[in-house]
Amino acid sequence: MKPFDPRPAGIVAAALMLTACVGQMAPTVAVMPGPNKPFDAFSADQAVCRQYADSQIAPLRDQANASTVGSGLLGAALGAGVGAAVGGGRGAAIGAASGAAIGTSYGVANAQMAGLSLQQQYDVFYSQCMYGRGDQVPGYYPGQYGLPPYRPY
Repeated sequence: MKPFDPRPAGIVAAALMLTACVGQMAPTVAVMPGPNKPFDAFSADQAVCRQYADSQIAPLRDQANASTVGSGLLGAALGAGVGAAVGGGRGAAIGAASGAAIGTSYGVANAQMAGLSLQQQYDVFYSQCMYGRGDQVPGYYPGQYGLPPYRPY
């Protein structure tokens, strides 16, 4: 009987882990230059606001990526433990490979959900920055308030 080689399963699990990571983001909000603002100034605003939004979500993105890697490693450890208990050394290799694959697929699903939430937060930070620099952002209209202004007695 040919012994089981866990290397291909490990390579597949590592590839899934790398593709599950949340990377750099780009805004999904349409922003227009402010009135009488040259395009060069608008481009500079975009660069500054992208960097600002990215710096604001960086800790959350790192946490999501660490969670993805952690779930893959935890799945491998649990799979190896179960495999060793059931089938000895060979079972440990099979269990580690399958556990890594299952744990990584779970991490991929979590990373996708975290990516959606991070994209929304990125867009909010980007929109706030662009609006603060005088550009036109859909949904933000200058001089209009949800509540009437405060009137002193």
